Amino acid sequence: MNQNWRGALTRHLLLLLAGSLLLGLLSGHYAWALVLGLSLYLGWALRQLLRLQHWLQRAQADAEPPTSHGLWGEVFDSLYRLQRRDLRQRTRLQAVIDRVQESTAALKDAVIMLDRDGNLEWWNRAAGQLLGLQTPQDSGQPVTNLVRHPRFKDYFERANYHEPLELPSPVNERLHLQFQITRYGDHDHLMLVRDVTRVHQLEQMRKDFVANVSHELRTPLTVICGYLETLQDHSEDFNPRWQRALQQMQQQGGRMQNLLNDLLLLAKLEATEHPSDYQPVAIERLLQSIQSDAQALSGEHHRISLQADAQLMLKGSEAELRSAFSNLVFNAVKYSPDAGEIQLRGWADENGAHVSVQDQGLGIEAKHLPRLTERFYRVDSSRASNTGGTGLGLAIVKHVLLRHRARLDIRSDPGEGSTFTCHFPSSQVVRR
Repeated sequence: MNQNWRGALTRHLLLLLAGSLLLGLLSGHYAWALVLGLSLYLGWALRQLLRLQHWLQRAQADAEPPTSHGLWGEVFDSLYRLQRRDLRQRTRLQAVIDRVQESTAALKDAVIMLDRDGNLEWWNRAAGQLLGLQTPQDSGQPVTNLVRHPRFKDYFERANYHEPLELPSPVNERLHLQFQITRYGDHDHLMLVRDVTRVHQLEQMRKDFVANVSHELRTPLTVICGYLETLQDHSEDFNPRWQRALQQMQQQGGRMQNLLNDLLLLAKLEATEHPSDYQPVAIERLLQSIQSDAQALSGEHHRISLQADAQLMLKGSEAELRSAFSNLVFNAVKYSPDAGEIQLRGWADENGAHVSVQDQGLGIEAKHLPRLTERFYRVDSSRASNTGGTGLGLAIVKHVLLRHRARLDIRSDPGEGSTFTCHFPSSQVVRR
């Protein structure tokens, strides 16, 4: 209540008191005159309250307030001004909401708003076309009840939304959708769903092309390498200047065979989401076998140590895990100087299981680290050529780990070596 209202109320009370005293002077009953005056004033105030309640209960925002004077007139006028201001603000906000809904409705990508528990709050028109959401019966439903794919449920519950998820559409299996979830506000979710069918088809064409070409080249290359090996065995019968040519052809033929084998392995890994031969794998025994192979590859030029938990076992494909770990260890041997030390470790903690390979090589600059797992990406093409690498080793490691719900962490500093660590979730660990 402001100063004007206090003054008006004081004047009203003084006038009431003066009128009551005057009536008491005329009648000789001061107490009854005061009671009568207060009763009349209280009745008038109650009448104004009833008029105010009746006005506020009317659902018409533009209804004129009741006419009155004095203090109650100011109350009615103030409430009316507040009502008009609130109406203008609501009109502006509604215009903004309508604008946002119109713009999102025009998007070809689905936009879905979820609460902190994953229940549907709002979605645009594209969400109904891509996911089959229906208004209003699906409002308030958990999104995992409408998108029932196990991978989506696992993706949503793990709350690790750094990478998008690709799945077939629940209403049309020929459509491939990309799901991307972002948190906002009070742990609410904003889910964007994009139709990536065309990209998926192009990617599938690339995979089929690489797999088919690799398979078709394998037989003629095997024949060529076989004849080169035969010629190399009888090289003493040829002119000495041909011996170097035969040696180089056989070496390059071997590199091409390794390249085709890696391409075929990648095609096999991409063909399915999970290994078919899922079984417990003893990590210590697997790393011991890889250590022996690495010692033979090194020719005793490196010190290769192993420290692994004898009780550690992982669910997965032993052949695929061997391929991934071997690539890391053999790379450490190839790119480490003589007398360098290579450490293999395998351990488990509350976060899951971990396998690391640490070397004392030349190290890798930070700008190359995000792209190391790309196919054919080379930090130094001349060095890769000298070591005979195919450029697919780390890509194979990445795909094997993805199939085992794991990830690869790379830490490296130029001149101080590198550490490659495979992190497996607790769900992949077998408890003895």
